[in-house]
Amino acid sequence: MSAFSEYKKTAAEWITVLDTEFFPDFLDQARVLYTPVIERFIVLVGEAKSSEELLRTIAGEKLPIRTQLQRVFRKYVSPSTSVEMLKKVTTTEDIIKNFGNRFRSIKEVAAKLKDRPVPDEALIALLNEYKDRGQKGYELTEAFFQWFESKFPGYEITGPVRAGRDIMLNEALENYPKKTPADILVKDSKGRPLLVGFARYDSDRGGAQEDDRTSGNNDKITGILEYNRANKTNIKILFLNDGPGLLLGSMWNDYCGLETDGAGRTMVSTLKMLDSRLTEQWLLS
Repeated sequence: MSAFSEYKKTAAEWITVLDTEFFPDFLDQARVLYTPVIERFIVLVGEAKSSEELLRTIAGEKLPIRTQLQRVFRKYVSPSTSVEMLKKVTTTEDIIKNFGNRFRSIKEVAAKLKDRPVPDEALIALLNEYKDRGQKGYELTEAFFQWFESKFPGYEITGPVRAGRDIMLNEALENYPKKTPADILVKDSKGRPLLVGFARYDSDRGGAQEDDRTSGNNDKITGILEYNRANKTNIKILFLNDGPGLLLGSMWNDYCGLETDGAGRTMVSTLKMLDSRLTEQWLLS
């Protein structure tokens, strides 16, 4: 079996590029989706006496429009506040306490909105970017599950095929000490764990993100190999990574290092490499 490093000279040929919508082609559909959100935001701004009150009102809106309104709020009122923070309605008062002094005033928000067209295509395009965030990762995982079930029908594979809760290794593996999330778990016909997988699609990647990713992946390898030694298991580790981001910076070399550090128990693969790399012989070795 060829090592991941041996593919580097022809790396671009082994990358799967999942389609992204062209601008401005997606605007017609996005206009239908997001114009009502912007119109609702304008109404709420007109009714609010302060930006703090606006956030409290948005927190009381029903899903799914609440999430979209929170994203508009972030753009107009509090760009310092993360999207994930805003999504937790239980932290609304904490956000106001910690970031309220940086909120744009409701009067200025209303004035800025008045200066913008309705529908506001610039804001619609920004909101549309959130729609596809994470979707390529779902497509990557779904493609892997389909490939695996077709090639290895006698094995059990579990995990979130698209959206869904990650597999927690401390729950899935007896006596596993860490709360480590994974995307893929393969067991043999007797229920014995054979492989743990982590999937990631990188449209873009670089800088500190590369370092953080490498460190986190090394921790996963160390944890699983230590578990193998302590429990006399032989669980393999798969990093299913794909996308143009693998061609940027030191990513490819970093993943080559993961295979080396994994002592034959670790594999890095794109979708196009699976047929030649992820074999039953390796899975059971």
